[in-house]
Amino acid sequence: MNTLAVLHAAQLVTLAGPGRPRVGAELSDVAIVSHGGMLVRDGVIAALGRSDEIARQMPADAQVVDAGGRVVLPGFIDAHAHPVFGGNRVDEFELRARGASYEEIAAAGGGIRSTVAKTRAASEEELRQQALKHARWFLQCGTTTVEGKSGYGLTLADELKMLRVMRDLDAETPLEFVRTFLGAHAIPEEFRDQPERYVDCVINEMLPQVAAEGLAEYCDIFCERGYFDIETARRILTAAKSHQLRLRMHVDQLTNSGGAALAAELGAATADHLEQTEEDGIEALLRAKVQPVLLPGSVYALGKTRYPRAREMIDAGLAVVLATDFNPGSSQTPSMPMVLSLAATQMKMTPAEGVTAATINAAYSLHRGDRIGSLEPGKLANFAIFDCTDYRELAYYFGIPQTHSVYVKGERVFAATS
Repeated sequence: MNTLAVLHAAQLVTLAGPGRPRVGAELSDVAIVSHGGMLVRDGVIAALGRSDEIARQMPADAQVVDAGGRVVLPGFIDAHAHPVFGGNRVDEFELRARGASYEEIAAAGGGIRSTVAKTRAASEEELRQQALKHARWFLQCGTTTVEGKSGYGLTLADELKMLRVMRDLDAETPLEFVRTFLGAHAIPEEFRDQPERYVDCVINEMLPQVAAEGLAEYCDIFCERGYFDIETARRILTAAKSHQLRLRMHVDQLTNSGGAALAAELGAATADHLEQTEEDGIEALLRAKVQPVLLPGSVYALGKTRYPRAREMIDAGLAVVLATDFNPGSSQTPSMPMVLSLAATQMKMTPAEGVTAATINAAYSLHRGDRIGSLEPGKLANFAIFDCTDYRELAYYFGIPQTHSVYVKGERVFAATS
């Protein structure tokens, strides 16, 4: 039996708790063990406590990790990301800096369609190599699980290509990828004048094949004016449910189109973005116990000012989640610490609420709260050590990498160079 002992943590931030997503005041209880330690056997957490207690329990042949007075956290869980794509959109980034809006660029053929063209042109191996770099970025930021969406192929072959890349990276890298089919991300150029034909293609060709090959666990859709309206979203997601896919939804990002209410109606696991969601949408999500996934990085990167109403959602009793929305056009960061900073400064979430939203609540949104997202006996030993003495420093300092090392199933998968 392989045994690992983590000793001398200034703060062992366990997130141990009620065995369900955290709501209300529970988001502030991160369950810290001061001067903490942890015992890991064969990749699974066996015991936690004060460092001296763990030292007395460990066998003589245990591998010892000296946290050196640093902070130990569960690995971040990024519950909304787009890690596989071709090329980049740095030219559009400059256009926005010159005053063009995201919507104007998209209307001129840029935005999602621009990345679609580059992703279609890339081979599966080229996409894999670029995504490998992204996987390293996530790990370097302390993230150990990523929900990855397709959606830049928009043909059957190219959507399958993207999902296969994530399947292979899940097997080849320490990062766990939770795959989501997002064929309904935009209407591709060739169907611009026949959007109904593309919807039929998603329902009758893509969804059955994705399900038959077991390439996705979730289905997502961009429910937004100019993309997929409420009725179309209902059709596509109802078809996805018939293939036993769980649902996630991009809703109310650019306009308040009623997407939050539809997510509640369909029993989606999450409703993501929600920048434009008002009180009625919040109430609908609460009634249906849909978890909101808030993406402040995309608001920041697009130069917008309206952030999701995080405080109202927390006060209402929603199990809020934070994620990066890493993608080439509207949130070019894989850094969960950067998202924690934005959550604190722009949405007035406390550092404790942010950490909870980026770990255990995110795990439950991915149906994995029983095995990851907190440091508790019986869960996988996915954790990161940060070069600080107080976990709040992760939100307090920004733009500075504080990751000391990252472990997945008790194995070190990243170590910062001194």
